[in-house]
Amino acid sequence: MSVIQHLTSQPTVQQALQWFHREQNTAVDLAIQIQQIPAPTFAEGVRANFVQRQFQQLGLGNVTQDELCNVYGRYPSQNPSLPPVIISAHTDTVFPAGTNLNIRREGNRIYGPGLADNSAGVAGLIVLVQALQAHGLRPQRDIWLVANIAEEGLGDLKGMRAVVERFGRTGTYLVLEGGSFGHLVHRAIGVNRFRIEVRAQGGHSWADFGQTSAIHVLGRLITAIADLSVPQNPKTTYNVGKIEGGTSINTIAETASFLLDVRSESNQELALLVQKMRQIVAVANSVPHQQVQMNKIGDRPAGALTADSPLLDWATKALRVVECPRPEYGASSTDANIPLSLGYEAICIGLSHSGNVHRLDEYFDTTHFPRGLGQLLLLALATAGFNEQGIRNN
Repeated sequence: MSVIQHLTSQPTVQQALQWFHREQNTAVDLAIQIQQIPAPTFAEGVRANFVQRQFQQLGLGNVTQDELCNVYGRYPSQNPSLPPVIISAHTDTVFPAGTNLNIRREGNRIYGPGLADNSAGVAGLIVLVQALQAHGLRPQRDIWLVANIAEEGLGDLKGMRAVVERFGRTGTYLVLEGGSFGHLVHRAIGVNRFRIEVRAQGGHSWADFGQTSAIHVLGRLITAIADLSVPQNPKTTYNVGKIEGGTSINTIAETASFLLDVRSESNQELALLVQKMRQIVAVANSVPHQQVQMNKIGDRPAGALTADSPLLDWATKALRVVECPRPEYGASSTDANIPLSLGYEAICIGLSHSGNVHRLDEYFDTTHFPRGLGQLLLLALATAGFNEQGIRNN
């Protein structure tokens, strides 16, 4: 009998799986409550305080908030000396302060910026503990619940870096996202991000015509980058996501810049592509009256679970138990990048379906939320070493 089969044969686990369906509305309301607290990257403090209070009210052990605003709480085990399981969800969103966070409902869809990514994931941490407590489920290994900062954008996984530094190799890492139910992210995409800055002569568009324009130089740089060939396997991509520069329509620009995102499933291909881009910059710097700087502003390393990882097997079988018969496996850039890049056991799972993520009309589909929470429960118990001797927390 497999670990997941053993778990689902236990009456208390079966009851907990059904409990998620009965408590679906409460779990959704909690996700909305979290979503209503603004949490731009590096400004997650108010939301972190809310999560900390929730952890304290649940009676978790060792509830703390570090200097970054990562929040930690420990669900105690039968044997605290065993390596822990770390279950994390990022608290930050891509939306700036002042964003209208009002929600609207259309059937099973709830529209609201940041609801799926990642308020529902943070809610999952709290609801999981409620389920464990309500059914007296006590694992062999401590489960640490972590609400971490700075997953999005230029946060560069700063919060998760601190989490992994704290727990190290001994931990097993389960990363939660509110959307993408049925997807198992077991491969981490490597990401490098750069700010390319150009300085040139500038001047008046009529009187100084012919002098070097930083914007014109920038345009040629982007064209050269766009002409680069990249492999489809391992998948490798690049994107110029933001351009800034110039003073006015009749001014030859002295300065201009753009933000560049470079990704690959392979650290080697990523390094090769970045090298080609640095060569483009070097050629531009050989031309008189213009200077180009390429400054790294983000570095997310690649990594992957091995194909025979028990963690991947458990996650797959847990999905099948909750009626997701065909899990999808993939690569992405998530908080799991950090432990995976170091060779640690880690996986990222989704709790329900979503759409329009990172847009103001983002929505969270609540249909599969109980199933996603059920998958989380089974995976958490499998990873934490639950068995018959740990069924009841008396």
